[in-house]
Amino acid sequence: MKILIVGSGGREHAIAWKVAQSPKVEKIYCAPGNAGIAEYAECVDIGAMEFDRLAAFARENEIDLTVVGMDDPLVGGIVDVFEAQGLRVFGPRKNAAILEGSKAFSKNLMKKYGIPTAAYENFDDPKKALEYLEHAKMPIVLKADGLALGKGVLICNTLEEAKEGVRSIMMDKRFGDAGNQMVIEEFMTGREVSVLSFVDGKTIRIMTSAQDHKRALDGDQGLNTGGMGTFSPSPFYTKEVDEFCKEHIYQKTVDAMAAEGREFKGVIFFGLMLTQEGPKVLEYNARFGDPEAQVVLPRMKNDIVDVFEACVDGTLDQIDLQFEDNAAVCVVLASRGYPVKYEKGFEIRGLENFKGKDGYYVFHAGSRFSDGKIVTNGGRVLGVTALGKDLKEARANAYEAVKWIDFDNKYCRSDIGKAIDEA
Repeated sequence: MKILIVGSGGREHAIAWKVAQSPKVEKIYCAPGNAGIAEYAECVDIGAMEFDRLAAFARENEIDLTVVGMDDPLVGGIVDVFEAQGLRVFGPRKNAAILEGSKAFSKNLMKKYGIPTAAYENFDDPKKALEYLEHAKMPIVLKADGLALGKGVLICNTLEEAKEGVRSIMMDKRFGDAGNQMVIEEFMTGREVSVLSFVDGKTIRIMTSAQDHKRALDGDQGLNTGGMGTFSPSPFYTKEVDEFCKEHIYQKTVDAMAAEGREFKGVIFFGLMLTQEGPKVLEYNARFGDPEAQVVLPRMKNDIVDVFEACVDGTLDQIDLQFEDNAAVCVVLASRGYPVKYEKGFEIRGLENFKGKDGYYVFHAGSRFSDGKIVTNGGRVLGVTALGKDLKEARANAYEAVKWIDFDNKYCRSDIGKAIDEA
């Protein structure tokens, strides 16, 4: 088989690495890819939002399956473009990717079908949002309706902070058109857990759990980012939590989308909050998480191409999804100053230290080739992932591996997975 992967980050690197293990696959392409992905795939200089060029490439190169990693092209309708040309593609159509593309849509869906989530109101008028805040309980959560690279959520502790947040999102357009609408939501407390799943329109298969660290600085301080590290499995995702979610959240979401005429095929990412009242949905994503994919896929036993094809063909009920009885921790190495302002173009040293080391991986999020060297090319640069027999061993291994790599302005959090000590 020939596979085309669409995207350029650490998630797509993890997907390419996993796809490369399939005996079915003879050739992998990635558009646009990065310097790390180039080890497994031929990188093609086509942007992820250039749907017609991507489809033409897939036709001309007789691609058997295209795997879309990123949220923007999915929400933009890349799957519809490919399907209209008779091309096989893994991911939700535009009318299903709205599950991530509009927080207002997903909140309304949960309310309609009785899926547990935080109380909320939707607003498209900043004046009405400001009026609502005058009588709201603090702290409170503001969410830009559309895609904002994982950064469109503000937790506001005071009324003044919340008002400033409304002005920032809806009036100053801090996140662009993503802020045309906004969700104001009650602040929930508890453990956050991420659960990825494969879906074929009717059947859902749950992957292993994970837990992300969104804030830029140690102790969950600083600005929201795309993710500074993650671990899997989450010790807080117990058998009781799993059973509750299977009954009240997972299948109900798939069935709700089907009932709305929005059959979902691909990956649904469930962002959960384990509250005192039970698990509730924080958010949905319509693709693999980044960096969650970097800890979930190394633990997956199955040939991922078999699973992709089962989702496309509607035969996921025939797949027995299995994961290793181990643990994984990913520490993101970022450019100092991320997510605000940072420099690029610094040589990355020490990547060769990962060669031939079982259970250690370095997934490239922002890298490129320059004069024969691999240099930094983003805020999040690398995801250093390590396996272990349990979370403590995996965490120790990951932080040991962090020392093997260096580049100017290298920065990482020192407390990824610290919560496992409290479990």
